[in-house]
Amino acid sequence: MAIRPTRPAPPEQSGQSGQSGQLSGSADSATRPGQSSQASQASQASRAGHVPERLVDLSHVITDGLVTYPGLPAAEISTHLSREAAEEIYGPGTTFQIGLVTLCTNTGTYIDVPFHRFADGHDLTQLDLGRVAGVPGVCLDRRGVRSIDITVEDLADSADSADSAGLADKAGLAGHAVLIRTDHSSKFGTDAYFDDHPYLTAAAAENLVAAGVACVGIDSLNIDSTEGGERPVHTALLGADIPIVEHLTNLQALPTSRSSGFRFTAVPPKIEGAGTFTVRAFASVAG
Repeated sequence: MAIRPTRPAPPEQSGQSGQSGQLSGSADSATRPGQSSQASQASQASRAGHVPERLVDLSHVITDGLVTYPGLPAAEISTHLSREAAEEIYGPGTTFQIGLVTLCTNTGTYIDVPFHRFADGHDLTQLDLGRVAGVPGVCLDRRGVRSIDITVEDLADSADSADSAGLADKAGLAGHAVLIRTDHSSKFGTDAYFDDHPYLTAAAAENLVAAGVACVGIDSLNIDSTEGGERPVHTALLGADIPIVEHLTNLQALPTSRSSGFRFTAVPPKIEGAGTFTVRAFASVAG
């Protein structure tokens, strides 16, 4: 069993129910027949008295036969109940389709929680939604860099926000989703995606833990280097209960200014005994 690093106290989360950027689950928020989703959103925003938010999809499409990571099984998407078979059950003109999907839990854009790395870590059922649902986010542009370092200054509100010991000020990016843009995602679905992928350094992971971030994401094959067997970034982040979201895409659509910002969501199903699973990751951007 791997030795887990000492966990810092989890950051206080601002991403709770009722905050801007979250989708309402009330019956009144449902799109009525004949009403477009855009019109529904505009109507809700008008009633709430705020500017509508733009939703940015950050997930890859999962197709039949997709291989996300070398050596792992491909996705299998098929039909359990066809429309023709449904008519035999329900009668002519009444059709349904029920699909059958077989997925390795590391398929498409997916999340890692501590059980992925540690036998005594929590699984998906114990994931703190405050870390991955509607949390404030920042996107760090690291295009053209393969071994990515993230400094204390990167994680503070300004260079003056690091203390004399070199630790990030907790008022910096504590409780934030930190997404790393590399644009390696442009190769997703090709053999080139498996080669020479960008990754974070061990020092970057240590700084992210010290900063008390909510979660970390990257648009690359792996947040760790895969040249050896060690996985220091997974070890540090998951050891501190910081979820990891890998294989993101479309990060170029996110604002680069921290003042404008966005809210990040990447929630998996509540599956017992699983340490990873596919998510629909997206960002809510004001305006």
